[in-house]
Amino acid sequence: MTQFDNVSVVKKANVYFDGKCISHTVLFPDGSKKTVGVIFPSSLTFNTGLPELMEINAGVCKVKLAGEKDSKTYKAGESFSVPGNTSFDIETVELLDYACHFITESTCCAG
Repeated sequence: MTQFDNVSVVKKANVYFDGKCISHTVLFPDGSKKTVGVIFPSSLTFNTGLPELMEINAGVCKVKLAGEKDSKTYKAGESFSVPGNTSFDIETVELLDYACHFITESTCCAG
């Protein structure tokens, strides 16, 4: 999927880690939300509330989920899942373009 149709976008940007990660929130008619954004070259730790599916649109990153010993590399066209109420470390050496899908009961099992 290259675009989201019939959505609303929150105009105010989400800016994290002194501008190293910038995203916009996308709201869907069913009440679900996603963010689309970029992470500039950096090493960051994100905390999660809801489970997330991170879809990589462009770039390469190394990700280490909380409790795991080794990191894994992800590139454009790939995705990784992060459980809720945990964290993950992400390292980027080039601009990373991503979409983050927040997984709720209403979105996890639809279809």
